[in-house]
Amino acid sequence: MATAAQFIGDHEAELVHRWFDEASLSASSRGLPRPEFTNIMPKFIAALGHATTDLGEFSADRRNLVESHLATRLRQGFMVGEIVDELLLVGRCVERMSEAERTAGAKVEPAMLPRLWSELNRAAALVADMFARHMVEDEQGEKRYARFLRTLAQEALQPGSLPFHARLDEALSLIREGVGADSVTLLLHRPATGDLATVASSGIPVMQDYVAKLDLASFVGQVASSPDVTAVADVATTTKEIPESLRRSGLRSLLAIRLPAHHTLAGVLCAGLCETRSFSARESGRLEALGEQLTLHLEYASLVGELNEKVAALESERDLRARFVSVLAHDLRGPLAAATMAAGLLASPSVDEERRSKMARRVERSIGRADRMVRDLLDANRIHAGEPLALRLADCDLAEIARTTVEELVEIHGPRFVLVGEAHVLGVWAEDEVRRALWNLAVNAVKYGDEGAPITVRVASEGDRATLSVHNVGHPIPAEEQPRLFTAFARSRAAVAGGARGWGLGLTLVRGAAEAHGGRVTLTSDEATGTTFTLDLPRDARAHRPTAPGVPL
Repeated sequence: MATAAQFIGDHEAELVHRWFDEASLSASSRGLPRPEFTNIMPKFIAALGHATTDLGEFSADRRNLVESHLATRLRQGFMVGEIVDELLLVGRCVERMSEAERTAGAKVEPAMLPRLWSELNRAAALVADMFARHMVEDEQGEKRYARFLRTLAQEALQPGSLPFHARLDEALSLIREGVGADSVTLLLHRPATGDLATVASSGIPVMQDYVAKLDLASFVGQVASSPDVTAVADVATTTKEIPESLRRSGLRSLLAIRLPAHHTLAGVLCAGLCETRSFSARESGRLEALGEQLTLHLEYASLVGELNEKVAALESERDLRARFVSVLAHDLRGPLAAATMAAGLLASPSVDEERRSKMARRVERSIGRADRMVRDLLDANRIHAGEPLALRLADCDLAEIARTTVEELVEIHGPRFVLVGEAHVLGVWAEDEVRRALWNLAVNAVKYGDEGAPITVRVASEGDRATLSVHNVGHPIPAEEQPRLFTAFARSRAAVAGGARGWGLGLTLVRGAAEAHGGRVTLTSDEATGTTFTLDLPRDARAHRPTAPGVPL
């Protein structure tokens, strides 16, 4: 026959499985994922099976596991009776499994079962005693510090107050006081780089500027990969990868938790002591409880920040659209008024034939101008919605498009345009869209480049690509403004400050034309070389057009 410890060790996996099946029927376990439910108990069962003498002594390591199990269950909302029953269930499972054995030699020696029950009863008594003390002391302490954190988070939401992320040092000071630690540090996960970076610290600032990759060799890497509390009893002797500054800091013992314990990694919360000792289960439990509270406040603050950004973006877009409507009304009024006036003169019998012909052309030009404005608006909205522009593709000469466009620009703005590059660049494009894109880039160069300075239009090709660029000298466009210039209704600060009128759609239409052809538009701008917008197109745009039925080429 076997001792109770030997039997448990031989049947550890089956015992854990049976224990889980029965324990998970309790009311408090409903909705709790298995990793959270089985958090500590498998370790306790393994410790029973590895007892060097038979059970009944209730060793320090098993006592610590019971304390950790109790702390976890209290945070999960279990009643003390349910926690006690979980411990005693281990004994009942052992007895039933032993009785089911076919041979007497495989069973637990009957004389050893009382020692197992003595061990479990002492564990149950510890749970009951700790629960009573927790209700009197720990629960009130955790509530108090949780209330402090909640108050801090609520204050951060008040108008004019610093956001919660800016008050993390204060939050960590509360946690440090609650845990009784000499140092507390918060490291947050940066998904883009895959590391953890220190964002706040209280007490001894030894981990400031410490960044750790998420590998198991590092201390924080182990913490981030485990849902359980990770402890280091002495940083001077541990084999874990610890920053040298931390080893020299005066801190000796570390305790850290993953935030949150399960689900997507948010960060790591680490506490340190200047003495060499293990953290108590009470201290570990409080760090976990306050870490959960901190995670909730961080998530809430992040959501509030995102909401505020969206509200600000909506308000900005509303203001932009209001200004746009005002400009649109002003700009449309001009050609429509001219057309109306010319149409009135056409109806007059006193107007001779020559003047009548002149008025008819004015009506045609004015209506054409208004039509182009409406078309630009509709196309910009189509681009803003993520839809490709409709193209009428045909064989074209990019150089010829550039020549005729430059000639029209010279008539309006004077001989400051210089056309350079290849004499002929043949391809399949939508001539109207390419011409509009070039026109918008050239007009922008007139508006925002140095007055009177040359504006260079360049046509080039290489292999199956063709480029059309517009260059001007003048104040460069700041790098931080460049990405947003191609979005609808966006205008540079220089344009707004200079009082230049416009809809903020020109570059959006340029981008839409480039992308509809399967190309792109790029921008370079600096003090030394000036500003250059380049339209980069494939020679044959047909291969890049949608093939779905009903989508125009």
